[in-house]
Amino acid sequence: MKPKIVIMGAGLTGLLIAHKLKQSGFNILVIEARDRPGGRILTLRSANKTPVEMGATWFGNQHIHLISLLKELQIQSYEQYMKGTAFFEAFSTEPPQPIEIPEESASCRIKGGTSQIIKVLVNRLDADEIKYNEPVTHLNFKNESVTIKTRDSLIEADIVISTLPPALLVNTIHFTPALPTELINIASHTHTWMQDSIKAAIVYNSPFWKMRNLSGTIFSNVGPITEFYDHSDISNTHFALCGFINSGYSQLSKTEREEKIINQLKKIFGKDANEYISYEEVIWSQESYTKSKMQNNVAVYPHQNNGHPVFSDQYYGNRLYIAGTETSATFSGYMEGAVLSANKTADTVIAVNSHSS
Repeated sequence: MKPKIVIMGAGLTGLLIAHKLKQSGFNILVIEARDRPGGRILTLRSANKTPVEMGATWFGNQHIHLISLLKELQIQSYEQYMKGTAFFEAFSTEPPQPIEIPEESASCRIKGGTSQIIKVLVNRLDADEIKYNEPVTHLNFKNESVTIKTRDSLIEADIVISTLPPALLVNTIHFTPALPTELINIASHTHTWMQDSIKAAIVYNSPFWKMRNLSGTIFSNVGPITEFYDHSDISNTHFALCGFINSGYSQLSKTEREEKIINQLKKIFGKDANEYISYEEVIWSQESYTKSKMQNNVAVYPHQNNGHPVFSDQYYGNRLYIAGTETSATFSGYMEGAVLSANKTADTVIAVNSHSS
């Protein structure tokens, strides 16, 4: 048997690594702290079973490795709807300004929701190759095998691959022997994507904006909404507006945020905006398996230390690998970065352990 490999994290990077290593004959186990796969990919089914994205959503033509993966998995994508007038709010004292956005600037979304990638990859694994509700508390590399302690289990492995955000890895897991100081310092000050984001979606029975030749796109410097887009599905039978909310509004209650968002939409679109059937949101800074406590107290700017060379090294004699979108030298923070990291890590593990059989 090839070495038993434990992959921490059932997000896009972790599941893709598991898929590739399983294809190459490795004995793998994915352990996930949450009760669901996907990590920062999260498609909720709202009213009328409308799929709305609370996590990773868009990609572009430059994301060639993600596009290649979608083709391999036979997952369809479609262009983000951007036809018609958009709005920009520069100042609270001025009305929203209509603007036109070139259609060629449109990005793409995934049919059925981004979680389709996760669903397909999970289905490539056997039931005993993935475990949920297993947050790791301790990794012990002192002996020949690695001992992984979770909240409820002790697991033995030959190799561990972490796909956790680097800051979460070094600030929530105890290592024996200790990690190198340089790695701890850099990882602690590595930006975690989505960590301060609030995503919200407003679901409607009909796309009133399209009927008025509006794209549904909003960019704003005022109010809770910072950017919003049409969120109709590929069949144009389920309708929503979805996007990002100013992170400062995390201090309000959900009801207060909802009210302020609807008021902002009414200011832009009129009374039609009030005819919604459901409201969804996720505040990622409140997700304990996304943002570490250390990051709450340390100022980390976007892209800081993303793709740092320290994450490309292997530790404890090639028994610990660090992967994930933050570790990718290019397209860090995007799904493309997650795929690039998975490809690189899987290829490295296969090359280093090619002698095992």
